[in-house]
Amino acid sequence: MSDGMREFLREHGIHEVECVITDMTGIARGKILPKDLFLGADHMRLPKSVLLNTVNGEQPNNAPYVGDTDPDMVCMPDPATIRVVPWAAESVALVIHDCQNFDGSPVSLAPRNVLRRVLACYAERGWKPVVAPEMEFYLVARNANPHEPLMPPMGRSGMIELGRQSYSIDAVNDFDPFFLELSAFCKEHELGVETLIHEAGAGQMEINFAHGDALELADRAFLFKRAVRETALRHGIFATFMAKPMETEPGSAMHVHQSVVDVHSGSNIFTNPDGSESALFFSFIAGLEKYVPSALVMFAPHVNSYRRLSRFQSAPTNVHWGYDNRTCGIRIPNSTPENRRVENRVPGVDVNPYLAMAATLSCGFLGMVEGLRPSAPTAESAEQVHDGLPRNLEDAILRMRQCRPLGQMLGELFVQAFCEVKELEFATFSRVISSWEREHLMLLV
Repeated sequence: MSDGMREFLREHGIHEVECVITDMTGIARGKILPKDLFLGADHMRLPKSVLLNTVNGEQPNNAPYVGDTDPDMVCMPDPATIRVVPWAAESVALVIHDCQNFDGSPVSLAPRNVLRRVLACYAERGWKPVVAPEMEFYLVARNANPHEPLMPPMGRSGMIELGRQSYSIDAVNDFDPFFLELSAFCKEHELGVETLIHEAGAGQMEINFAHGDALELADRAFLFKRAVRETALRHGIFATFMAKPMETEPGSAMHVHQSVVDVHSGSNIFTNPDGSESALFFSFIAGLEKYVPSALVMFAPHVNSYRRLSRFQSAPTNVHWGYDNRTCGIRIPNSTPENRRVENRVPGVDVNPYLAMAATLSCGFLGMVEGLRPSAPTAESAEQVHDGLPRNLEDAILRMRQCRPLGQMLGELFVQAFCEVKELEFATFSRVISSWEREHLMLLV
């Protein structure tokens, strides 16, 4: 146990420690240990198979990925991730752990290790990605019945927001008590949240993170979801990160802004010394154009995700690119040459942030090392363009399985295991008979 973590626990009077990993879905797994037990051990053990849980708690045949005996893995605390859990009733700390085999090698099925693998490819070339995610989510009224549609919650005005209030200050202020506490929690939880706006949907909000290291930002995005849910519960409402939670409202995204710096000079490799766009900049875009459709299952990992990726829903349906063009899947924001970046608008907010970061950076990396050239930029609206992306989860899984370059970037064993998890989820969903089917087919066909 590092001296820094010991001092942190002493300084903050910590009684318990949440030892956390993330599974493939992005759900927090782990153990809660008394402080003394945490200090007395240098790791925790969990079955490797815990990484393979579906969102509804099932597992595929995991023997090909973890072995016939369902062995343990060693989970080592990352001292850089220790922080206070501000909403806990007592003094509780949280530490994100890295999954290792007993010989010290990384467990290739662990999402945090998948992102580390991709970042190592950049490091070998002397590059370091810089990312800044934007995360949208909905505040909704408490609903214990999954068969009932979700509704916006009642604010302090006593009114339910029924119309769309994009960028409305008053609509945000209607939930001031929630946001004031969330802001305080994010500051104490060291999440680095930068701005808050009201998005297009009724009760839909968006927060932006300051740009930084990809692994650190994935950690913070992972922890932010929990912070929002916990804060909402304290205020008698729910917060949801479903990609498309309400039929008549737009979906929620996790747009990822990306640039790459040269480690030695610190300069943005997307920009030439004279301030013009570099060849690597265009190759990064071309990599997204070519590989995002094959990586879509990591940007749209659930059956609900594809309800967001449809026309006229404020979501991209293509991998065209354009300058300051929000109708394209790949947008180039206006910026100074030093801050030149690429925005991937395809990921939904229902992603595992480690895997979404790993996938989008892999696509751009492959474009650069393969020397790809992009299509011409799209200047007009691409709202009507619905091509290039798989239309459903089943098709997306197939595209992922068939893409060897992405398999090599992310790890073949991981990709196959992830696809098995998603296939089991899809099979489980496909057995469900919906209310629409009963309403329109039961007595009419």
